[in-house]
Amino acid sequence: MNFLRRVFPLAGLVIAVASLSGCNILIPDVAADSPARFVQETSPVFYQPPGVDPRRVRPIPDQPVPQTRELYKTQFHQTYGLPVTNPVHMAMYGQLRDEDFTLPAIPVSRVQPQFLRQEVDYETTERPGTVVIDTKAHFLYFVEGNGKAMRYGVGLGRDGYAWSGRGVIQWKQKWPRWTPSVEMVSRQPEVRPFGAENGGMNPGLMNPLGARAMYIFKDGQDTLYRVHGTPDWQSIGKATSSGCVRMLNQDVIDLYDRVPAKAEIVVM
Repeated sequence: MNFLRRVFPLAGLVIAVASLSGCNILIPDVAADSPARFVQETSPVFYQPPGVDPRRVRPIPDQPVPQTRELYKTQFHQTYGLPVTNPVHMAMYGQLRDEDFTLPAIPVSRVQPQFLRQEVDYETTERPGTVVIDTKAHFLYFVEGNGKAMRYGVGLGRDGYAWSGRGVIQWKQKWPRWTPSVEMVSRQPEVRPFGAENGGMNPGLMNPLGARAMYIFKDGQDTLYRVHGTPDWQSIGKATSSGCVRMLNQDVIDLYDRVPAKAEIVVM
């Protein structure tokens, strides 16, 4: 019995050592710290086509970085990936459903930026609510007060047909009828079918008065001078009409909603 007690613990120890002899727990892998082995295991593998000596292949020269500043010639248009057209302008001058008509969108990219609607600094002695037309610069200002005004680009009459002075916007009209004056009919016989005797031209997208008209009176008399819309957006900033102030249809709708009844107007 004493012999067995001594043999069994030794036999168990031998079996345990034999079972661990196949593991690395007792035998550390000292080669894992070898720099040569590290390089061998981590070196990249490149594709080498048969018959090509990589030592004789010349590297591709560095390509110049594209210069985005050459995309637009002026410093103002250095957008660096941003849209050139102001998205606010796209919203203001987009397609608009008004009354029974749908106004088409205006290609704002083809209109000079200074003639698009914008709030500007404007020092004046005129009261808020007054409309001021600068005929030389082709701007219409709606005075807001506190040194601010809403500015619009306008088309004006040719020399000899323009009116200037101080008056009152006696009344306003949505989608007005156009009735050319007797003087205009005498100068342009082609508009005779729309004369007063024929009831004028019906409202519509091609009506020369556009979506809105504001009629200017002085001393209680009609000056025959109007602030109105126009389907001819290309005339804004130019002197092409027969005397009236023409605005983009989207702009004249905006101005119409701002101008109070019997507002004063100054044309200079």
